[in-house]
Amino acid sequence: MESFSETTVHSLNTLVVMAKAPRPGRVKTRLAQCLPVEAVTELYRCLLDDTMALAHSLDTVEVAIMCPESDVYELSCWADDGVRVVGQKGKGLAAALTSVFAQFAGADQHSIIAFNSDSPHLPASVLEGAFKTLAVHDVVVGPTHDGGYYLVGAKAAHPALFDGGGMGTTSALEGLLARARGLQLSVGFTDAFYDIDVEGDLTRLAAELRLDPARAPRTALWLKRWGRAVTKLRTGTGDL
Repeated sequence: MESFSETTVHSLNTLVVMAKAPRPGRVKTRLAQCLPVEAVTELYRCLLDDTMALAHSLDTVEVAIMCPESDVYELSCWADDGVRVVGQKGKGLAAALTSVFAQFAGADQHSIIAFNSDSPHLPASVLEGAFKTLAVHDVVVGPTHDGGYYLVGAKAAHPALFDGGGMGTTSALEGLLARARGLQLSVGFTDAFYDIDVEGDLTRLAAELRLDPARAPRTALWLKRWGRAVTKLRTGTGDL
């Protein structure tokens, strides 16, 4: 099931947000070890809202969502009109990324970028630059500081690019680049950045959004509500 006709004509660029329905116990599970599950679920909802706002701020970009098949209906009801919500084939992140390019790549060789749902504070200029990088490279990658990546883009489907272990680990980027070399694909990079996976990421984001809440306004409001809990994460005091 999709929220948008499969006959839709693609724009020059497509940004696909990798998402899940914000259900308790299924999102941001590492943060759920130190924050109440309802807080973590609400945080993910805010991150996703801000990510979609960031995506819609880009000009001449089609915005879509790739998610587990079980989440298509819920996210279709939530998403803005005109946003395709597509269920991935298979389970896990590797299957989801493979599904992105299998679904959206075509003979027109337009640029497709898969973007995570927990870096809404990323400057829009970085996403714009990623699309420009794809004009001169086969693949673009946005590395994270922990050895992963927050975005990956291409103009064609390369299933073997994600055919390997290590997804979601500190070796994820290394594995991706090794497979790209094996496929003889040229790779360009965006600026290194960080997503929100663990306590340190959240406290760093809190400090940045206190100075500039407009970067991710819904998440900034969540941080105000849960500021005391986040402060405890930073200082290591008390139990949550």
